[in-house]
Amino acid sequence: MKIKAFYLRQLHNRKHVTFYKERLKTFGLIWCIIAIFAGCGTKKITEAQVQQQLFNSSWESLEHYRCPDWFRDAKFGIWTCWNPYTVPAVGDWYARNMYIEGSAHYKYHLEHYGHPSKVGYKDIIEMWKGENFDPESMVALFKESGAKYIVAMAAHHDNFDLWDSKHHEWNSVNHGPHQNIIGKWESAVRKSGLRWGVTSHLERVWNWIAVSHGADKQGEYAGVPYDGADPKYAGLYYKEYPGYTDADYHYAVNPPSEVIEDYIVRIKDLLDQHNPDLFYFDGGIPFGETGRKLIAYYYNTNMANHNGSLEAVMCIKNYGSGAGFHGDGLRDGVAVEDVESGQLGSINGLPWQTDVSIGDWFWTRNGNYSTPKYVIDQLIDIVSKNGNLLLNVPPRADGTLDDEEITLLKEIGKWLKVNGEGIYGTRPYSVFGEGPTQVKGGYFTRMAELTAQDFRFTTKGDTVYVFVCGTATQSVAVEMFAMKRYHQIKSISMLGVEGELKFEQKEDALHIALPETKPSEHAICLKITPVLNTVLDVVNNKLQ
Repeated sequence: MKIKAFYLRQLHNRKHVTFYKERLKTFGLIWCIIAIFAGCGTKKITEAQVQQQLFNSSWESLEHYRCPDWFRDAKFGIWTCWNPYTVPAVGDWYARNMYIEGSAHYKYHLEHYGHPSKVGYKDIIEMWKGENFDPESMVALFKESGAKYIVAMAAHHDNFDLWDSKHHEWNSVNHGPHQNIIGKWESAVRKSGLRWGVTSHLERVWNWIAVSHGADKQGEYAGVPYDGADPKYAGLYYKEYPGYTDADYHYAVNPPSEVIEDYIVRIKDLLDQHNPDLFYFDGGIPFGETGRKLIAYYYNTNMANHNGSLEAVMCIKNYGSGAGFHGDGLRDGVAVEDVESGQLGSINGLPWQTDVSIGDWFWTRNGNYSTPKYVIDQLIDIVSKNGNLLLNVPPRADGTLDDEEITLLKEIGKWLKVNGEGIYGTRPYSVFGEGPTQVKGGYFTRMAELTAQDFRFTTKGDTVYVFVCGTATQSVAVEMFAMKRYHQIKSISMLGVEGELKFEQKEDALHIALPETKPSEHAICLKITPVLNTVLDVVNNKLQ
C-alpha cells in the first residue's frame, strides 16, 4: 500500500506540473507586456494585476505549488543559527528564559549580568559583536562539506532582526554587531554559486517575549518590573495591549492587529531585500489567510526574479494538534514539509526536509555534538525517503566555528566526495531500505544508530545505489535484490573503489563480496547496474 500511495503522489505531482506550465505561459505573457509598456513609457501594469494571474491566498491556488528540481537534487544544506544567545552561550531561548524566575537561564543571568530589571536582553544584544565574522571563509568550508545550499537565521523569537530592517529599529545594523548579517551571508553565498535561504522565527515573538514584562514573585526584587515593562524599550519587547495577556510560547491566538501588520511588513522587507531561494516558517502557517498571502507573495516575487520560473522553496512545519497552537497545518502541495529534529519513517511522495542541529541550536560552551557517522547515516536515511537534510552548525559569539565543528564538517565533506553520486540528484527506490534497526518517524525523535545490516536505497535513472550503514567486513546480503525480486544484475561496484565486485544473485538475497580496504570508515555505497531487457531486445531474440 505504501508503494501504491507513493506512485499516486507522483501522479498528483504531474497535475501540478501541468498547472504550473499554464501559469508560466500566463506569467511570461504578462511580463512581456510589462517590458513593452516600460520601454515606451506607458503606465505599467500594477503588481496586483500580475498577482491576480499567479498564486493567491486560496488553498486551491497554493496547492498547485511544485518543489523546484534544484532542491530535490541538492539533498544537503547547512544552516547557521547565530544571534545574541551566543554571548551567555548557555543554550536556546535565552531571551525568554532569562525572565522566568528560577529557570537555569534566569539563575545564570542573575549571577553573571545582574537582575533582569536592571540588565535585560537589550543589554545582551549590545554585548554581541561578531568581531571575527567572515562569511566567505565559512561558506567555503560549508561548500567543502558538500552542502549545496546555505541558510541563515534572519530573526529568532527574540524580536531582533539580523538584516538592515526598514521597519524595525532593533536590528543588527543599529545595535550589537552593527553589521548587516544577512546581507553579508547572502553576498558570500551568491558568490560561491550555492543556493541561498533564510529562516524567520518571528511568528511567535509577541507572546513568547511577553514574560519580559513580568516581575519576580519572591526574593529581593519581588514585584520589581523587568526591563521589558519599560515603554522606552517597547520596540524590542512590544508595548502593553489592554485586554491581551498571552504569554504562551506557541503561536499567539488572535494577537493584536498591529502585531500581525508589523510581522508582515518586516517579512516582506526581508524577502524583498534578500530574495532567498528558500524561506521557512518555524511552525505552521501563521495568522490564517494573512500567512497564505505571504506565501503567495513569496512565490510570485520569486518568479518575477527568475524570469517566470518558480525557484522558491517554502518550508513549513506540521506538528499536529498535540503540540500546542502552531498556526494552520500544512496541506499537500502548498509547500515543503520541514520535520524539525526528526525524520519520516517511510518514503514521502512529495519532497521534504529535516532541520536538525549538531548540538544545541545555538553555540554553547562544551557543546555535545553529533558524530560524523551519525550525521552521515541520518543523511542517507533521509535521502532514501525523498528528503533533504538541513544541518545547523552554530557559530560562536565572535562569528567563528570551533575546532570540533570544523572537523565534523570536513569529515562529512570527505565522505560525500566519495559517495555523493549516490546522494545528489537521486530519487527514492520503491522501498527506502531494509535491516533490523527501526527508525521512528516524527518530529523531535532521534534516529537509532544504524548497523552494517541496515541498507538504504536510492536511484538515478536505471542505477540503484545501496548504502551499507555500518562497518561492513567481508560481505553483505541484500534481500531486496534477490533473484526472485529483481532484474538480472549486470555489474556491481563500490563508489571510491576501482573495478567490479564479485556477487551472486540467489533466491534468498544478493550476496556481495566486499574489498578488504574500504574507501571510508563510515557507510559505503554499492552501485548496482541491472540488465534491462527492453521490448525490442525480446522481439529481436525471438526473430533470431
